[in-house]
Order: sequence, then C-alpha cells, then structure tokens
Amino acid sequence: MIKPSLRIAVLECDEPIGRTKEKYGGYGNLFKELLNNGAKRVAEQDDDVELGLDVTKYDVVKHEVYPDLENIDAVLLTGSRESTLTIQAKVKADQRSLMLVEFTKMVLSQQRVLLIGVCFGHQIIGRAMGVKVALSDRGWEVSVTPVQLTAKGKDLFKVDELAIHQMHRDIVYEFPKGVESLGHSPRCDVQGMYIKHRLITVQGHPEFTGDIVAELLDSRHERGIFDDAMYEDGMKRVRQPHDGIAVGAAFIRFLLERLRSA
Repeated sequence: MIKPSLRIAVLECDEPIGRTKEKYGGYGNLFKELLNNGAKRVAEQDDDVELGLDVTKYDVVKHEVYPDLENIDAVLLTGSRESTLTIQAKVKADQRSLMLVEFTKMVLSQQRVLLIGVCFGHQIIGRAMGVKVALSDRGWEVSVTPVQLTAKGKDLFKVDELAIHQMHRDIVYEFPKGVESLGHSPRCDVQGMYIKHRLITVQGHPEFTGDIVAELLDSRHERGIFDDAMYEDGMKRVRQPHDGIAVGAAFIRFLLERLRSA
C-alpha cells in the first residue's frame, strides 16, 4: 500500500468577497477542502492508497509570501479577479507584480516540485511558458459550463464530458511546447494543460460552488460588468451539477503519478 504525505503550497492570488469570505476566510481553505474531497474519492476508487495531505497557504497579494521549494512537493496557483494582463501592465511601475510569474518560472525550471493551476493560475502558467494570454474575443465564460475532453482529459478526470464552473474572460490562446490538451469549450480552446510529472491546469473553477458563483454573478451584475442577459444566463446554470470533485481527484492522481512510477 502507498502511504504518501503530500506537501502542497496554495498560492492565494486573491481573496473571496462577502459571504464567501465570511464562510471560508481565504481561497486556500476552499482548495484544501477540494483536495481533501479529491483524496477521499481517489481512496474510494483505489484501496492501494492511503494519502496524507499537508496543505499550507501563502498570501502572494497582500504579503507577497512564497514557499521554499525544498519544503514542498507541489504548488497550486488559485484564481483571481485580476487579469494576468493587469499584472504584466504593472511590471515597469511595480516590480513586485512580476513576482508571481517569476516564481512560476522558477518552479518550471526544476524537476521535483509539481505545478497545479486554476483559472488565473492556469493563465499565469501559460504566460510563464511564453504563450499568448489575452482577453477572449468570444466574451466571458461564466457559471457551470460543459467542456469537451480530449482522450487525456477523459483519462485524468474519469468522465466523458466535464461540467465545471467558469468565471473568466482572459484565455490562454495556444498550448506551450510539450503540453497535452485536456479539453476545450466553444469560448475557450485551451481548457486544460498537462505534462506528466510536471503540471496540470484547468481554466474552470473546480473549487467553486453554486453559492460562490451566484454571489460573483450578483456582484458583477450590480457593478455593470455583466449585462442582464449574461447575468440571467449564468444564474440559470449556476445550480447545475458539476464535476469539481472529479477535478480535485485528478489533481491528487497527478500528484501520485510520480510516486507510482518510482
């Protein structure tokens, strides 16, 4: 039986709003819950695994604290309301804004510590690998959305089609060299990236719930970011079933791959 203890550093690239913040505190707690639920599903499906998770959280926005790679096995980059383009625009005015991209490049430059990216984190990894990340000319993608999976995506997520919460307008436009595609949707061709023993990313939000996304839809509608039609369409789908835990389980299986192959 495999009895690993995985040390995962969650880089909190933003903080929740309103009721979500009151309930969870920070996005790190949401991902800790997602990873624990993913580990439970993996254990249910494979009795050869007894997994321990050591999840630590790092506020890279307010406190700019980053982990020491010697003390962790994986880095998970969360989503953010900010655009990766906003970070790039601030580089000359504020060098600190480049720290997240530079840290990601440092992780990519070594072989032991693995990378997981979600939404904004997925985009940061794409940018760190030198591909185009920009506003989509197809508009926002919000709420529970079907993602058509590649053969690799089906293998990793253990579903034929992935239903996942979305909340983004920036997209990764192309696949970096050596990356396998995990899926696509009508508004985003790069819904996930994978390199065995190196990285896994998703454009969607497996950690989100209907309540969280409904609050974001309300907030952005009130501020005029979403028009009535987009808001109403998102709210129609916000309570639909989604495969967040399947993605969490895929993250865990990805982390276990190297142990199984050792």
